[in-house]
Amino acid sequence: MPISFAIWTALLNNFVIQISNFSGVEIGWLQTIREIPGFLAVGVLILLIFLREQNLAILSLFALGLATAATGFFPSFSGLLVTTLIGSFGFHYFETVNQSLQLQWIPKEKAPWVIGLLISAGSAASLVAYSIVVFGWERFNFSFSYVYVCAGFTTVLIALICFIFFPKFNSPVKQKGKLKIKRKYLLYYLLQFFAGARRQIFIVFATFMMVEKFGLHVHELTALFLINFCLNIIFAPIMGRVVQIFGERISLCIEYAGLTLVFLAYAGIYYWDWGVQIAIFLFIVDHLFFALSIAMKTYFQKIADPSDIAPQAAVAFTINHIAAVFLPAFLGYLWIIYPSLVFQVASALAVMSFITSIFIPSKPAPGKENIFAGTRA
Repeated sequence: MPISFAIWTALLNNFVIQISNFSGVEIGWLQTIREIPGFLAVGVLILLIFLREQNLAILSLFALGLATAATGFFPSFSGLLVTTLIGSFGFHYFETVNQSLQLQWIPKEKAPWVIGLLISAGSAASLVAYSIVVFGWERFNFSFSYVYVCAGFTTVLIALICFIFFPKFNSPVKQKGKLKIKRKYLLYYLLQFFAGARRQIFIVFATFMMVEKFGLHVHELTALFLINFCLNIIFAPIMGRVVQIFGERISLCIEYAGLTLVFLAYAGIYYWDWGVQIAIFLFIVDHLFFALSIAMKTYFQKIADPSDIAPQAAVAFTINHIAAVFLPAFLGYLWIIYPSLVFQVASALAVMSFITSIFIPSKPAPGKENIFAGTRA
């Protein structure tokens, strides 16, 4: 997954500005369309009636790979909407099943560390892909379509190999097939909602700022992602250990306090016209804090009924994308008038996430989903 998604993300802003002549309005609408499949992640439950979770994950990778390969050939606004929508279904449905299978297959006591290793492995895959772009973009005069095709079909090939050779695992507990909002997961739903809204602002506008305001070229922006993934390979397992040692509440509070300051600093770039060096530093720090989001997964794993993991993963993914569906388009118009306010909104969302995370108990468990649960007779 990271091979296609990382390349698509790294090239997108340069592609839409240099080839498609997008402004903040078009990029906002494109990202809104990209998030619709995430909002429809509950559709996974329907597909699981006919498919094993493992096979759905591989089928989703096929969709993501093929859409990525086609991206460079359809630079128009409508063409990008179509390829982005198809690829997004692949990405979001894979990630929904991916999270579900992680929490089902990995023992709770090992989950933070193992999920950190998985993030590290994904970062390594992105690192290889980005290295090829950074060192080959100008030297070999790569085109956007050539890189998109290589990344997309690499994903398709790996998915095919996994389908043929990877062992088939049965889930230890049969998963419920009903879509149901449950009161005991309310705190988890709130964390997912704020995280989705906050993440969208970073994904869409922090990267867009690097190209629009500071004029970073493809190989320069990709080099920045390269640094982030190098650090992720090292720090993601360490962050997993941090979650194991300090628990989910402290880990998430650290993440959200840090992100609040980072987004305020992003706004300061427009107030005081700080240089590209400050923006690059904030971009890297931002990525490091996001690694602590492992804690949200392990919090859910600790409080969830084993048979709830697949359906609630789909529900949570949908809730995560509620704000993502309308925020990019709305903030795209705001960006044209007052870019710093976009990051102030992100900072406010980080504060809300911090307040919400305070209600996580020190030792989450079924019946102890928040600090108030289990206190009534």
